[in-house]
Amino acid sequence: MQTLDYQGRTVVITGAASGIGLGLAHAFAEQGARLELVDRNAQALAATVEQLAVLTQVHGRVLDLNDDAAVADYASQLGQRQAQVNVLINNAGMELPTPLQDAAADANRRWQHQLDNNVVSMLRLTRALLPLLGKGSSVINQSSIWGLSAVAGFSAYVASKHAVIGLTRSLAWEMGGQGIRVNAVCPGWVGTDAAMASLRNMAQDSGRSEAEELEHILAAQAIPELLTPADLAGTFLFLGAPASAAITGQAIVVSRGEVMH
Repeated sequence: MQTLDYQGRTVVITGAASGIGLGLAHAFAEQGARLELVDRNAQALAATVEQLAVLTQVHGRVLDLNDDAAVADYASQLGQRQAQVNVLINNAGMELPTPLQDAAADANRRWQHQLDNNVVSMLRLTRALLPLLGKGSSVINQSSIWGLSAVAGFSAYVASKHAVIGLTRSLAWEMGGQGIRVNAVCPGWVGTDAAMASLRNMAQDSGRSEAEELEHILAAQAIPELLTPADLAGTFLFLGAPASAAITGQAIVVSRGEVMH
């Protein structure tokens, strides 16, 4: 029977110093994985590495995933430390409102910036780490329930999360011949700072209070409770492990029943 044992396995997590990424870093550390953590926030990343070093071997790298040269350098240095990447979790991203009627001069640039951060960065890092991904490796891309549905005022984020699913399915075909699996996870409402900022924007647009907006959101779930990063950990642990060896090209929804497909 396959297990979720991560002893001796190398796991790369981007956006690992806060929110969902931080929760995943803790979960994989508790399972004994060797962690390679990436984030743009140097202070938060250093604190995360210090916390997890008591549990497992962990290395942190401050990295802009939109910088080709920096990503290539990271891949080179990682290859000197680790012979193989067993699990790559492309979690880093951003969530900002982009209303259609935004008349600011930089509105289009900000729209494109979200796609670069949420989609192109995943492709860039996956391509750079391809020499370290081998038979049995697993790539897990962070999407969203908004990658399967939509909401007004967040068209760049919604488009990017739809694109993540398309990228995931295409790469699953492209990398499957090498024995590499590629899946996406689509979380619902997780109580992170980014999600709560979106809730505040939605409340402002709807004219509801933040408490009323949250009640409205949770009413759409079969189980009306906010998710936590820890609630997602089991899905990621499973998708990264040999126990899920037959699963690839899938978009796994974790939303307490808000989206069922």
